[in-house]
Amino acid sequence: MFDQQARLERLLARHRDAVVVEPLPGRPALIRRDEILVAGQDAGAAEGLVQRWCDSRQDEHGVTVLRLRAPAKVDVCELAAVLGSGGRHRRLSVSPNHLVLGQPMWWSGPADRPRPAAPMPAPGPVRARRDVTVAILDTGLSPHPWYADADWFREQRDEVGEVLDADLDFELDAQAGHGTFIAGVVLSQAPSAALRARRVIGGDGVGDELDVIRALESLARRGRADVVNISLGCHTYDDRPSPVLSRAVAALGRRTVIVACAGNAATDRPFWPAAMKPVVGVAALDGPDRAWFSNYGWWVDACAQGVGLASTFVRFDGSRPVEDGTDPDRFDGFATWSGTSFAAPVVAGRIAALAAEEDIDPCAAADRVLDPGRHRSLPDLGTEVHAESAENALG
Repeated sequence: MFDQQARLERLLARHRDAVVVEPLPGRPALIRRDEILVAGQDAGAAEGLVQRWCDSRQDEHGVTVLRLRAPAKVDVCELAAVLGSGGRHRRLSVSPNHLVLGQPMWWSGPADRPRPAAPMPAPGPVRARRDVTVAILDTGLSPHPWYADADWFREQRDEVGEVLDADLDFELDAQAGHGTFIAGVVLSQAPSAALRARRVIGGDGVGDELDVIRALESLARRGRADVVNISLGCHTYDDRPSPVLSRAVAALGRRTVIVACAGNAATDRPFWPAAMKPVVGVAALDGPDRAWFSNYGWWVDACAQGVGLASTFVRFDGSRPVEDGTDPDRFDGFATWSGTSFAAPVVAGRIAALAAEEDIDPCAAADRVLDPGRHRSLPDLGTEVHAESAENALG
């Protein structure tokens, strides 16, 4: 389970257009081969500069994808750096299309898998003085008794359903259920919240920057999220924030709070989008201390328990045999799991709950939840955020 190279090889075999790049020695990143992303207003200028290598152009809301001809063998990282160079400030907003990966399963991090758990009661009703919507950019949502009858779920269930076994090997994909698990963590903290799911990574935990930008642009156009939870991310080729993704984050404005996981590589290397200034980056605790796998650093804003959390999950019975009277891969709607992926929705849920219960805007709620004058602050981990109910949030 902890063979990093083997997991990387499986990822590359499943995603044939992915490639590992390492312009900075010892700091690899994953990108889509022969693709660059350009912020919408810069698309024409960028296309003109790369037209000799350009194979196709795809325009979307706020972002353009330029696909380059493979025989040209263009180094897209070098190309993005040249197109973006302009002294101290970028000239054009251009980036390779980085792969984003859900946490906990990341190819240079720990390989933690979900484990079946006993049923848990749904959180009870709470008094809410305003409606609050939490968007979850992840693997989607599977039906669950906690929310199957909720209006917000009925409106979107067909378009966001999780894919549990994409490769048809009779085993649950490595991160299938990730989004459903996160939904339960949010609801355990903010029972009155309406959830809005966007499927941006597959059940193997892999997606790309373009899918995240699409989801953020959709939320910005429709104005339908008070809090956004992003339990995924990436390292970039130059360890700087992608300017294209940064524009999509900025488009949401201060009316929306974005919370993202800090990553599971046990490093202080910035993990994006968590390390962006407008984003609340969340590390994981194991008791009073940093979880061994959690990223950390100056760019982390908050921390919460991230080991052995219990939450909602999918229903699935895999092919593994019963061992000592226990079926290790039969899930009946609940699981325990560990990772910064699950510390992040604790923070997102606390912000949503405070906004709903006290009728304040999400940014004001975030300021209170993260106020170091009210709560313990840890070096390189930010402000500690406690789950409202240990019984509901921890296994």
